[in-house]
Formats: sequence, structure tokens, C-alpha cells
Amino acid sequence: MERIAALQRTKLFSEVSREGIARLARRATEMQFQPGEMLFFSGDTAKGLFAVVGGKVRVFRHNTEGREQVMHMDTAGATIGEVPVFDDGPYPASAIAEEVTEVLFISTKDIHAFCLEQPEFALRALKLMAERVRRHAQLVEALSFHEVGQRLALLLLNEARQAGVAECGSSTFKLTLSNHEVAIRIGSVRDVVSRALARLQHDGLVKLKARSVTIVDFQALKRYSENGFKMRIASSKQGQFDGAEAH
Repeated sequence: MERIAALQRTKLFSEVSREGIARLARRATEMQFQPGEMLFFSGDTAKGLFAVVGGKVRVFRHNTEGREQVMHMDTAGATIGEVPVFDDGPYPASAIAEEVTEVLFISTKDIHAFCLEQPEFALRALKLMAERVRRHAQLVEALSFHEVGQRLALLLLNEARQAGVAECGSSTFKLTLSNHEVAIRIGSVRDVVSRALARLQHDGLVKLKARSVTIVDFQALKRYSENGFKMRIASSKQGQFDGAEAH
């Protein structure tokens, strides 16, 4: 019953019939990972996918210089490692447990057999794969075309949403990530993140107190995340213009 409930919490299996879920649950293997323990490495032969029951998993890639880029963070209700299950390739990224993490492992063979039994499940899987491609496209765009301050703003907005704060006016939430963890998430380094946070505070977009973050104006921070440097230049020019008028 616990396995069935865990699988039903995931997007991938949430619409599967009770009978189908029960069959998958019987085939699933319960696994537990300690903090810092790898679920798999990028390039490993993919043997199946993981449904996160509890805990947190960081999925990431390293470049040739050893810098880490976080692809996504997953908690209970997420599935990890679906792509190679369907394209027969290796795992495209590495996954590590951030804390004590419990998962259900389902082999590629069992997933393929289930797709043949229930074609509607295969369509559901395709939809989720498409959603993941869109998210990765957005990540590529952010890393390629957005400055660090914009990427930081995007992260703060997402963290605020996950904390359940209102997306209007002023919003306060607890940032559980350290500056180093933030840097990993946005493809930067800790010192640069610290300066970017200071800049956001100087520009009046956020207020920081310990790890408590107040987004002064949710929509203003969102606009900055989209326009960033252009918005700052416009603000600077307006300030110079106002100063000239004053004289």
C-alpha cells in the first residue's frame, strides 16, 4: 500500500489505474541513499528510473573544467532517470542524495512492458519528457543570455513560489540554500553570487536579513529577471537625466 501511494504521488504514474499501479509496485525495489551517496553517474548504463519517496536529490552535470551545473532538484513525488529508459542511452546527468533519501527503483524492462500493456501511460510519459525538454531549454536560455543577477532573480522567484508566498506586492520567505548552493544552481561561483545579492539589495529589489529574503516587489523582480541589464541602464540614464534637470 505504501509503494502504491508513493507511485500515485508522482506525475508520471498519477493517472495509472489502481491495478496497473499495483503491478508496478510489486515490481519496484525499495532503496535508500545517505547524504552524499550517488544514485548514478552521468554516462552510466541506465538500468531503470527512480521514484522519489522521501528526501532530496540533486541532478547535475560537470563541464570539462569541473564546474557543476544543477539541472534540477527533486523531492518526494518526482521521478528521475526517465530519459534513458525511453531512448536506450546512458544517464545524461549525475544524481546525488542531498539528505537521507528513499526511492522506488523500477527497471527499464518493466517500464517497457508496462508501456505495451497501457499505451496511455506511454503518452503520459511523452508529455512529461516534453515538459522536461522545455525546462532544459529555459535553463540553456538563462545560462546563455542572462547575466548572473537575472539568473539569481529567477532562482529567488522560484524559491518564493515553492515557499507558497503571494506573487504580488512584497513577499518574504526563508532561503534554505547557502550562497555556494545558489551558485551551483545558477552556474556561477559563491563570490559572484554574494555580489549579485548585494546589487539586488542596493537596487531595492530585495531585502536580506540572515537567510530571510524579502522580495520588495514581486513583479519588479520578475521584470528584472527578464530584462536585467537593460532595465538597470534605463534606470541609470533616468537618474542622470533627473540629476541634470535638478541643476
